[in-house]
Amino acid sequence: MDMHPKDPEPPQATGISGPQSGNRLSRKFAEKTRHLPPNTIGALWILLAAFLFSIMVTLIKLVGQDFSVFQILVVRQAVMLVIVAPKILGGLPTSLATKRPGLQVTRIVFATTAMLLGFTAVIELPLADATAISFSKTFFLTIFAIWLLGEKVGIHRWGATIVGFLGVILMLRPDGEGIIDPFALFAIAGAACAGMVMIVVRILTRTDAPVTILTYQAFGVGLIMLVPAVLSWQAPTPFQWGILILIGIVSWAAQMANIQAFKAGEATAIASLDYTRLLYATIFGALVFSQWPRLETLAGAAVVIAASIYTVRREAKRGRELARAADGRGYNS
Repeated sequence: MDMHPKDPEPPQATGISGPQSGNRLSRKFAEKTRHLPPNTIGALWILLAAFLFSIMVTLIKLVGQDFSVFQILVVRQAVMLVIVAPKILGGLPTSLATKRPGLQVTRIVFATTAMLLGFTAVIELPLADATAISFSKTFFLTIFAIWLLGEKVGIHRWGATIVGFLGVILMLRPDGEGIIDPFALFAIAGAACAGMVMIVVRILTRTDAPVTILTYQAFGVGLIMLVPAVLSWQAPTPFQWGILILIGIVSWAAQMANIQAFKAGEATAIASLDYTRLLYATIFGALVFSQWPRLETLAGAAVVIAASIYTVRREAKRGRELARAADGRGYNS
């Protein structure tokens, strides 16, 4: 695939406006906060997005003991497709017109892999551990930006990247024999794939409309998951159906809040608030699953978060935008 480096515009959010109910909610929020500074509004949106993403992974972990990740993903994608279908159908045939079909397929593959690995880690690891390890995405993003976009990185950003990876190693907690929990490796591999998704989205936004990127991702991931989901299908109870459907609704709402955050505020001013997901994950993990993160996880997460914030702040001073898109964060690719 062609990834010739240019000086791209900061990537636009690849979500869509959603149904009329979502638009009304956004308008009401805008009316109540119109006197606040833009970065404050963005901060409120991103705090809501972080909370909703944490609810999403909590629900996934809750039903993950009874259903395969394939089944969870298929239902999630189907619910989200139903919600956004009016926008997608209303945009036809434009919503299917892409100048980079190869990159669209690449994004689908990496997004699917990121969700499979990331959701599996969420189900099998303590919630706070899986969330903390997912923050390593920032450092994979740096490496991929150098490799694929030809970005020049100085000693400060390299230093922050190295320190961040040391934090990740601390969170992986190899035992005395050097053995690492395989699901922790799933989490870090999922974070790497999520970082690649963000790079691909950055390139795609140069030529394709946001609704086109969303349409290919929505259909592509669902189609890939369909066959293994059917083969591993377990009949849900009415209560379990409710949770599965709620996962799709909350996923959509979280993405919309995330998009609104980066529309309203500057990424460098609000991005660090995304790390409140670790606080939420710790609370939900303790209350719902009686799981507490280990001290090594918290210490490693502190190192990763500090290095990430340093990277974002320094790039802001240099007048550069990190490759981040609203739908490329977390496991919502």
